[in-house]
Amino acid sequence: MTITIQHQQTTAATALRGAIAGAVHEPGDAGYDAHRKPLLPTLDPRPDVVVEARSTADVQAAVRAAREHGLAFSVQATGHGTYVPNDGGLLLKTTAMSSVFVDPARQVVRVRPGTVWGDVLAATRPYGLAPLSGSSPAVGVTGYTLGGGMGWLARKHGFAADSVLSADIVTADGELLTVGPDRHPDLFWAIRGGGGGFGVVTSLEFRVYPVAQVYGGISWFDVSRAGDALRVYRDWAAAAPDEMSSAVVLTTIPDVEAVPAELRGRRALGVKALYAGRADDAERLLRPLRLAAGPALVDGYRSMEYADAAMGGTPARFFDFFPALGDDVVDTVVEAAEAGSAVEIRNYGGATARPGPGAGPVSHRGVPFSVILDRPTPEFVDRLRPHGIGGAFLNFLADTTRTAAAYTPADYARLRTVKAAYDPDGFFGQGHAALGR
Repeated sequence: MTITIQHQQTTAATALRGAIAGAVHEPGDAGYDAHRKPLLPTLDPRPDVVVEARSTADVQAAVRAAREHGLAFSVQATGHGTYVPNDGGLLLKTTAMSSVFVDPARQVVRVRPGTVWGDVLAATRPYGLAPLSGSSPAVGVTGYTLGGGMGWLARKHGFAADSVLSADIVTADGELLTVGPDRHPDLFWAIRGGGGGFGVVTSLEFRVYPVAQVYGGISWFDVSRAGDALRVYRDWAAAAPDEMSSAVVLTTIPDVEAVPAELRGRRALGVKALYAGRADDAERLLRPLRLAAGPALVDGYRSMEYADAAMGGTPARFFDFFPALGDDVVDTVVEAAEAGSAVEIRNYGGATARPGPGAGPVSHRGVPFSVILDRPTPEFVDRLRPHGIGGAFLNFLADTTRTAAAYTPADYARLRTVKAAYDPDGFFGQGHAALGR
């Protein structure tokens, strides 16, 4: 058995090496260790072959080689969404396939699969246009968008997946399809929130928006006001206009230059806000939160270009959607923060809850709040669960046995139907790509 597997390894690598533009790495090669690891430090994958694709033809060749030689197949650009190690298979790296084309007249961007949000922000900034990017410019555009993509303009313009116009995708048999509203509409629906289990996207086209200036950032307040502030926040958020995106965090003030040295590392109440509009309008809207939170320890709000907004995030080791922030939920998260967990409560709603015709299967639209804990103890999880819906958001979901929790039952059933049509033998079967198979 060992001899057979070794033969398959060598044959797949040999078939690809020299036949594609990108490099091919096997264990022991100089580039192998540099390319095999994802972002998550707890994973230490040992694929048999790592393929650095430089073109769509390289992607097609890698898919066909993996299928021919019976190797488990997975894709990685930045590695942010890799939760299952590819041991003994073929790992396709698309990092080198990075480019951005901006059509300012149409307000449309086209990217290749290795592109990160920082590339798009830099390319759209001169035109006063903004993509529906997330909290980090280092995150890959394609994986983020296929998983839904909840950004800081989402309440105004929807999830990133909602702005996708078309995609080129290599299917499980190595064929290249262009999908859109009128071409393979079932597959087009599935990739706009259903994740990467339907093929390898080699090109993605999506809308961008005229949002040059925003007002916001993160302001820090004394943590003793957390309970009162959260009770005001739950009602304030329900009435906030779509232009205002926000979150409340209970965590330590970061060690950054903008924060006085004596405050760095202090536990505090943070209010994140990003308003797509005028500064005076934003401050008028934020006034109730400021009154509830008390004098600011650090006032971090300012006018800025959208590309300069750095909002940060909290590791989602516990995540659920909440229809309301009742007193029990507020008391629990405050106590969880006092016990050492970072907490982030975010307001969804707005355009995310008003999908257009044919919108993709993004998460649980219409549920207004999410709660994240980065150190979820059984005590606090048990207290929160009765108040949540038991849901998940695919971009934040590391547990690949819970993929179904990221969707409504109807959307998940439809995703499995599309999966069976385009990948009947589960070739794309690692991580969330398995879709319960």
